[in-house]
Amino acid sequence: MNILLVGNAGNFMRLMINRLNKEGHRVFVLTEEPKKGYSLKKVFEVYHFSYEDACVREVLESIMPQVVVFLGAYDHNFSWNRVENTAASYAAGLTNILMNYTALKKGRFVYLSSESVFGGGSAQFMTEDDPTGAYSKKGQAIAIGEDICKNYARMGNDVVILRLDHLYGEIRKKEDTDTICADMCLEAVQTGEIIASQNEKIMLLHEADAVEFIYQIMVAKDHKHTLYQLSSGEKMSRYELAQAVAAGMENEVSIVEEENKKYREVMLSGKRYDEEFGSRVLHHAETDVEKIAAYFSRHVSEFTDAGQKKGHLFRRLGSRTKEIITNLIPFMENLICFIPFFMLNNRAVGSEYFQNIDFYLLYVLLFALVYGQQQATFSALLAVAGYCFRQMYHRSGFDVMLDYNTYVWIAQLLILGLAVGYLRDQLRAMREEQRHEVSYLTKQLDDISDINVSNVRVKEILANQIVNQNDSFGKLYEITSSLEQYEPCEVLFYAAEVLAKLMGSKDVAIYTVANRSYARLFSATSEKARSLGNSINYSEMDAMYTVLAGKKVYINKNMDERYPLMANAIYSEDEMQLILMIWGIPWERMTLGQANMLTVIGYLIQNAVVRANRYISALEQQRYIKGTNILEPEAFLALVKAYLNARDKGLTQCALLSVDTKENDRDEVGKRLIKLLRQSDYVGELEGGKMYALLANTSAKDATMVRERFEKEDVSCQIQEDVFV
Repeated sequence: MNILLVGNAGNFMRLMINRLNKEGHRVFVLTEEPKKGYSLKKVFEVYHFSYEDACVREVLESIMPQVVVFLGAYDHNFSWNRVENTAASYAAGLTNILMNYTALKKGRFVYLSSESVFGGGSAQFMTEDDPTGAYSKKGQAIAIGEDICKNYARMGNDVVILRLDHLYGEIRKKEDTDTICADMCLEAVQTGEIIASQNEKIMLLHEADAVEFIYQIMVAKDHKHTLYQLSSGEKMSRYELAQAVAAGMENEVSIVEEENKKYREVMLSGKRYDEEFGSRVLHHAETDVEKIAAYFSRHVSEFTDAGQKKGHLFRRLGSRTKEIITNLIPFMENLICFIPFFMLNNRAVGSEYFQNIDFYLLYVLLFALVYGQQQATFSALLAVAGYCFRQMYHRSGFDVMLDYNTYVWIAQLLILGLAVGYLRDQLRAMREEQRHEVSYLTKQLDDISDINVSNVRVKEILANQIVNQNDSFGKLYEITSSLEQYEPCEVLFYAAEVLAKLMGSKDVAIYTVANRSYARLFSATSEKARSLGNSINYSEMDAMYTVLAGKKVYINKNMDERYPLMANAIYSEDEMQLILMIWGIPWERMTLGQANMLTVIGYLIQNAVVRANRYISALEQQRYIKGTNILEPEAFLALVKAYLNARDKGLTQCALLSVDTKENDRDEVGKRLIKLLRQSDYVGELEGGKMYALLANTSAKDATMVRERFEKEDVSCQIQEDVFV
């Protein structure tokens, strides 16, 4: 089936897509926000349009989905921060999709609602017949969506509303943090405690179980009701849920019991769905919630932006301070390392072995290699300061400033340091650029992978379509090869039936060529196909004969009523053996493509007929009573069965005459019958030695005339009405 999912529901939608792909359905997605949430790799096509857009109709007409699932209450495309605007957009989008889909008059529309359409003032199980009374604006908008769907259902459209009870599931991305379990996990991380009441009873439904329930609705042939509630039927308190969340968190979380004497949660009764479709819950909150909380705790940094935390200003200040300290660390290292190099330089002065070593140059090169130009410049300044300070031990500052060697040394220091630092920065920039390029190419590769997955899926679907097309070679061979299951004498009868099925026509006739002028009707599927008569002089049908003699397919372009709409001849050793004739096909299908298909069908039928004729020819001598043209009982019985079965299916007309003979004149009567009968008729014996004549393509009226003609030739016979074979 073609199934359209409208919305973006994170992990819930991913599970639904996987379930549909597993069953071999073709999945399409209509969503407003591109590249948001989970990657949609296993879908046939993704459409990014607003639900209110006029092009939604074109999308629906191009897909022609058998099922549309509007994710509604679980669609992340709707932001409920500004409820008034979102509610209006929600209702308008739903109405636009429903209106355009119902105009197609095809398929089922499934709307997903939630428990939020009820208020929290009751503790009883809420049934489908209870009136809604949402407290929240979001719940009211979802309830309005239910009313819109009910109105369309009352107009005779196939619309189903599914109300899910406290959905929960795996939290893998920020989009999954809108469930009751995720809310408690966020509360535990942000405050270190969870506030919950033991008096508030709820029932949790896992996303995987919900997907299975929804799938049953998708594939059901029929349903008794418009509204169903989906629930696990497993009751637990909010306090017990909080305990399960706390048990899964890495850090210690305290549970604060809220004083509440009234139930503020609703529990949905899933009895109606269970009675009609049956339900089996595989996931249980007692064990699953703890695992969900443990995963959330290990990856808490991925979800913290989903909710506002306390102390936001202090965290920003701490983050800024950390950034400043990180930037100051190289300068501090530079200052600290300057001290030992300053001491080494002082010790090397006047040393016989180390006086030629420039420790300041090594110091500058070290930081140029490690940190680049910035620290090379800073270390060079420190080195110059240290050099001048050392020179002023026994020289004046003015003298140092006027010394030419001082400037040469400073230039050497700066040139080497900055050059090495520049090379290091360039190398780092190149590596960073390469890293960005690798990241970019990785994303491109992911996109190409997504496209490839989609293309492979399209290819598989189209390949299956080609194989299963009515006019594909595989389909043609599959159907024509069914002729091999019939007896040799039955093949031509059922060849007409096969030809009618493949060409999509109810009016098909097969004529066997008797000589160079005449052909006799062998089998036909309707009265229209018999309109040319039991025998035709095909050589006088100039327009058709000229084309068939050239081994081409005849197409009646002038719509001449004297000819079939299409015809093809089957040859064997350059001799015309059969003529296939077709009526009852529309003008637009009388094309070259249909002509080519008829040619292929003709060859496939020819193969089956040739095999049957060869088999009959091989047993020719065994079929007749020795020295006569009278068929043996076994051969004649098979022939009679074939004709009578074909007559019962409307593929031919025939009559069976019982001939009165005596023991001593059987051969003489047989010879006289052979002379009186046509080439297409048969004479044979059945058990008991009684002689019969099988008249092919003969109606009851014609059989009476034949009997009267036999009586004139002193051959006594009766029409056999009761078939005893």
